[in-house]
Amino acid sequence: MTLAEKLRSGARTVGYWVLSDNPQAVERIAGTGYDYVCFDAQHGLLDYRAILDGLTALDARGCAGLVRVQDNRQFWIGQALDAGAAGVIIPMVNSAEDARAAVAACRYPPVGRRSMGPVRAELRFPTTPAETDAAVLCLPMIETAEGLENVEEIAATPGVDGLYIGPSDLRLGLGGATPDDPAYDDVFAAALERVRAAAASAGVVAGIHTPSGDGAARRFAEGFTWVSVASDLTHLEQAARSHLGTALG
Repeated sequence: MTLAEKLRSGARTVGYWVLSDNPQAVERIAGTGYDYVCFDAQHGLLDYRAILDGLTALDARGCAGLVRVQDNRQFWIGQALDAGAAGVIIPMVNSAEDARAAVAACRYPPVGRRSMGPVRAELRFPTTPAETDAAVLCLPMIETAEGLENVEEIAATPGVDGLYIGPSDLRLGLGGATPDDPAYDDVFAAALERVRAAAASAGVVAGIHTPSGDGAARRFAEGFTWVSVASDLTHLEQAARSHLGTALG
């Protein structure tokens, strides 16, 4: 089963989030059993070469790759898909118009306006445009108050495969003083439920970013079917600190 088939089916799907340029580490992470690895081109320390090397490393382990692109623009989306990404997570989608633009950038004519030039992607996906369209994922993010207000229309946009919640930005957008402001727990919980309901009504999946395995398990228990665990830099620091603490007693 491909990543697109698994995620669209609503089967439990879990990925790992990568911020750093380290294809050898990516290759090791890909062998641990995650459904995908996502390269963060928006906030990560990754240029195009790093994303290309990372996707190539994933191929060695038979793991799918997603890319959170820099922006909702044709160039960034097309570049990530041409490099062989199985789909893109698109930040700051605030309206149905934004969602339609994202879909158009992911799909070939006549459905969209993606340019034919798959380069590495043709090694991984069918080169027939319609088959390729079916094989890649278009995943807008809901991370602003405006996006939440328009979430039903965004979810219902033809060609959208799922909604991905950016919890830190969404809580800030709803008025939180910090990305984990406890004063906004109830408001945030209601926002998550609205996103889940909008996705279910539109027949697409709802996903969310989580900081840990515990956080991912909690989101699965709440009804999400798709989560990412973040991130390589955070977990490297946590592991290093833990070992240092153990060594020093």
